Amino acid sequence: MEQEGPSAKVLLADKGYDADFIRQDMEQRGGFAMIPTKRNRLLQIPVDPAIYGLRNIIERCFNKLKNARRLATRYDKTELSYAAFVHIVSIRLWFRQFGCA
Repeated sequence: MEQEGPSAKVLLADKGYDADFIRQDMEQRGGFAMIPTKRNRLLQIPVDPAIYGLRNIIERCFNKLKNARRLATRYDKTELSYAAFVHIVSIRLWFRQFGCA
């Protein structure tokens, strides 16, 4: 989150990231942490199912990207070539969605 670019408004994460310091850090940055609470937390914080459902879409996208063996194993030596291949695989997935490939 320290990287340059637009600031995040919502942090979508799974129960493994349910920690007060993560929630506080996100609030200090002007955003909101959408993290389901662990079962053993005394104060259960509600989660909006519509917003949290977006996390599933993101996870599925990463799963499809990792089907490209070169991405999953990170064969590329430089950040630029890795990013370029991410773009190539993304375009290929985008074409598949429209029945082009």
